[in-house]
Amino acid sequence: MSSLHVITGGAGFVATNLARALLERGSRLVLIDNLSRGKRSYVDALGHSNRISFIEADVSHEGELEAALSSVSAEPDAEIWHLCANSDIPAGVNDPTVDLRDTFMVTFALLQLMRRNGWKRLHFSSTSAVYGDHGSAPLTEETFVEPISNYGAMKLASEAAIRAWCESSGGRASVFRFPNVVGVPATHGVLIDFVRKLQADSSVLPVLGDGTQRKAYLHVSDLVEAMLFIRQRDLAGYQLFNIGPRDEGITVREIAELVCQRVAPEARLSFGAEGRGWVGDVPRFRYDVSKLAKLGWSSAQSSLETIRMAIDQIAMQEGVGAP
Repeated sequence: MSSLHVITGGAGFVATNLARALLERGSRLVLIDNLSRGKRSYVDALGHSNRISFIEADVSHEGELEAALSSVSAEPDAEIWHLCANSDIPAGVNDPTVDLRDTFMVTFALLQLMRRNGWKRLHFSSTSAVYGDHGSAPLTEETFVEPISNYGAMKLASEAAIRAWCESSGGRASVFRFPNVVGVPATHGVLIDFVRKLQADSSVLPVLGDGTQRKAYLHVSDLVEAMLFIRQRDLAGYQLFNIGPRDEGITVREIAELVCQRVAPEARLSFGAEGRGWVGDVPRFRYDVSKLAKLGWSSAQSSLETIRMAIDQIAMQEGVGAP
């Protein structure tokens, strides 16, 4: 591992799991976050190591970002993990400036700073949302991209900006297209939403859409393992990978039933009429992860196994006792 790793969105769900893994490997870390979704307590839970520091700052503001990282600007081998973005897709539908600011402009500001500091190594959390809605067709890294949400569009714009940065600066970038990622500390997503709804009313669980939506799920521990595996391959130039399980996913109905079994077994399910949860939702997608498998990594867990594990973890996080 390099001497220093900078993680944007460093107080968030994926970032704190990544930070723990990097600390276990002996790395020094700088975590930067505006705390809009992440929590300082997540960082504190990593331990008060002299190898980790936290900075609260707005990454989308170039001046604020540069000031926040001025103490490490002279370290030429700093490695950047760019994980911050707006993760609330419906919020971006209601107000497109949210994704422009919190998804694309954070990437633009970071790339500008990397140019000035001469930093050459970047890892970026992208998303399956860049593909758009291709139905049940398998999605490879070569599939035509046509996002249907502002979130997906700004992630795709970020990918393009990173590709251009690689060309102009001679930098190296690993772009990870995430599936749905679950685990703890959970801040948002279908599982924590369902758990909290049942805590508020244990008699009924309202479900967005008709429950037929089918998606692949990966546990955050597997995601971090995959990202570090790719990083350790030390690949040159611009590299793009789908990360996910090898199965075709699990339906929202199945997820709702499993959450009810864990949290409120007597609850009834109340479904919507539409085949998608919200405007911009991709109701089903099927990841092709053969490129990563050929490199030597694949998830040991199916989407179903992942969901079962994460439901129990999130239920415990939210104060629901052991089953």
